[in-house]
Amino acid sequence: MRITFKLYASLTDYLPAQARSSNRIELDLPEGATIAQVIEPFGMPAKLVHLVLVNGVYVAPEDRLGRVLVAGDVLAIWPPVAGG
Repeated sequence: MRITFKLYASLTDYLPAQARSSNRIELDLPEGATIAQVIEPFGMPAKLVHLVLVNGVYVAPEDRLGRVLVAGDVLAIWPPVAGG
């Protein structure tokens, strides 16, 4: 199955170089792949995986290990944001 994986702000550095300007990459995954299984190969520290959305819907941290993705999903992740 194919999904779109999008990383924002400083997390774009974890994407392959050719995908950084668009902040997205298309991924071919096995059926039944979870959010955690997608994130793991990219080597992002857990503390940077702050806001996780699937198709624009928030996924709580406790649901990310078991949340199964389906073909066509868009998985988007933001790091913690600070500002003033």
